[in-house]
Amino acid sequence: MRKTFCLLPLASALLLSGCISLAPDFERPEAPVEQAWPQNEATQSAVLLTEGLQKWSEFFTDDRLKKLIELGLQNNRSLRSAFYSVEQARAQYSVSRAELLPSVALQAEETAGRTPASTSSGRRDITSHTYSATAAMASYELDLFGRVRNQNEQALQAYFQTQAAQRTAQMTVITEIAQTWLALGASKDLLKLAQETYESQSESLKLIQQSYDLGASSMLEVQQALQTVATAKAAQVQALRSVSQYRNALATLVGTQFPTELEPEGLKMDVTKTQVSVASGIPSEVLLARPDIAAAEAVLRSANANIGVARAAFFPSISLTGYAGAMSTEMNELFNGGTHTWSFVPNITLPIFTGGANIANLRAAKANQKKAIADYELAIQTAFQEVADALATEGTVSQELAAQQQLADATAETFRLSQERYKNGADSYLEVLDSQRANFSAQQAVISAQLSRAASLVTLYKVLGGGSQLEPEEPAAVQTADAK
Repeated sequence: MRKTFCLLPLASALLLSGCISLAPDFERPEAPVEQAWPQNEATQSAVLLTEGLQKWSEFFTDDRLKKLIELGLQNNRSLRSAFYSVEQARAQYSVSRAELLPSVALQAEETAGRTPASTSSGRRDITSHTYSATAAMASYELDLFGRVRNQNEQALQAYFQTQAAQRTAQMTVITEIAQTWLALGASKDLLKLAQETYESQSESLKLIQQSYDLGASSMLEVQQALQTVATAKAAQVQALRSVSQYRNALATLVGTQFPTELEPEGLKMDVTKTQVSVASGIPSEVLLARPDIAAAEAVLRSANANIGVARAAFFPSISLTGYAGAMSTEMNELFNGGTHTWSFVPNITLPIFTGGANIANLRAAKANQKKAIADYELAIQTAFQEVADALATEGTVSQELAAQQQLADATAETFRLSQERYKNGADSYLEVLDSQRANFSAQQAVISAQLSRAASLVTLYKVLGGGSQLEPEEPAAVQTADAK
């Protein structure tokens, strides 16, 4: 008897405290990356954006681009899908939380019955009425070993994962709009260059043809000029196609038609802030701000909780069912004394033989946790590589642009000198055409390097998780639907 009384306080304590959890304590795995960013010739001049990462509206400085991004955040279809995924996960988490509390329902009913005279003892028809009102508690599990709470934790982490995925989608849309907008501007510059080159080379072709008609030039020079004009025309058509394709891509990203005045007139180099803080944190700390890393951690936490669910299956489960109410044959006497009724049904289930299912489920849960750890570490390694690559690009792209500009200046001067030598009769027109083609290619390379320079900061901003700490914005379509 003494042992019985000793167990009662323990049982009461378990019931009041929510009992225990059999899930292992969560420990964030150590990041499998270096404690410092790569330091070499490619990265020594790179600037990190890790300290005080601005909101996208502060990072981007061009008003036209900012308006396009605002439109994209409100109308992009992938963001709408991501938003509803978050809403679904939130609702599922609410359902899971409800299992932590008992479910109580109120019920009132009237039962009427008739007994015919032929079967009644009094040889007369009898009509009876029974009235009842009850408050019933559906089967409620006492979560002694944390099964329900760990399932609730899984639902919570699923919600966090979808929320992080939404932030990832938002950051992707922002940066893709920016990079496509920049590419559209570069394509317009290439188109302008191709048109000017085509017009210039067409005029040169006319002069060569006239010179040939006068016997001062050879047919080889005429054919070379024709080839140069055809090449310039092909470049013009290609640039025109690129402008159209980037315009279409931008419309898809924005998710709606937008005014043409929001398009860039040409490539702008100063659409983002370039004066930013240098990083002070170690890579593992910086990378944790990325939403994809947060999503991987949520998956790991969910796998950790699933072990607790699997372990709880080895222990007894206790559920309670009951009701309390009143019953009477007269409506006006339903709540009078003597009409009360109640029922209390505790149920205990003890797993004895499951055919090895519980053991297999626990093994599967542990294997899933180890997989989640590997995926989490891989996500960090991948993020580290992306940042390292972006740093290498940022550290060298300015040098590349300077070299390409120097080459373009040199080819332009060579083209000018070859024209002077041709006018003075020192060279044939073939040298002029060769220098003209070289100058055209060099000018194209400059525009390409300018695009790389402008896009590199956008890429670095993205891979460092810029602005990812912000709450995702609600699409306009969702706002409209909620208003209805």
